Amino acid sequence: MNKWELFQKFLVTQEEQIQLPDFIINAILVLILTWLLEMTYRKCGRSLSNRRSFAASFILIGFTTMLIISVVKSSLALSLGLVGALSIVRFRAAIKEPEELAYLFLVISVGLGLGANLRLITIVALAIIMAVIWIRYWIGTKSIVNNLFMTVAGNSKELTVAEIEEIVATYFPRYQIKRFDEDKENLETAFLIESMDIESIQKCKTALRELSGDVRISFIDNKIV
Repeated sequence: MNKWELFQKFLVTQEEQIQLPDFIINAILVLILTWLLEMTYRKCGRSLSNRRSFAASFILIGFTTMLIISVVKSSLALSLGLVGALSIVRFRAAIKEPEELAYLFLVISVGLGLGANLRLITIVALAIIMAVIWIRYWIGTKSIVNNLFMTVAGNSKELTVAEIEEIVATYFPRYQIKRFDEDKENLETAFLIESMDIESIQKCKTALRELSGDVRISFIDNKIV
């Protein structure tokens, strides 16, 4: 047997067979752990985006990562093939805040750990991280953050978007303009705001009413937890 045949044999040799019972146990664990991480993110996350829809992908990403690692770890050839596939197919996600990226790395880490059959280390590590997240959340309960949809409507001759946004920025440091409609008579804007207390909301309403007497203001819970 020459060196080339020896190298080919080395590539196709299965170094570790996938055991079905182990795979089933890891699959159940990854579903449970990523679900717990999803609930943690929806409750403790501070992102302005819709946390419910973003966290819904945690289970799929975690399970897919675990499946890939379980398959490619048994063969060097499959591992090299995965590198080639990843050079062609690129995963792109609209990451707007560092917190979202951190949770994605956590989900992928869970999939990697269980795919490598390192159950105890994965469970302990995730438990420590989640404990830290929940402790920080409970310590900060006195400064609860509410994400609300705020709609401001009124006469377009008395209100301008710039004036409304200036007031919103004064009382809500974190906000996003979600919609803006204007015609000859009416103006309507919608914001996604982060409110720390009711007092800020009341002050904002008072400031907006000083711009126009018939301004209409509404606040709606974003329903993201």
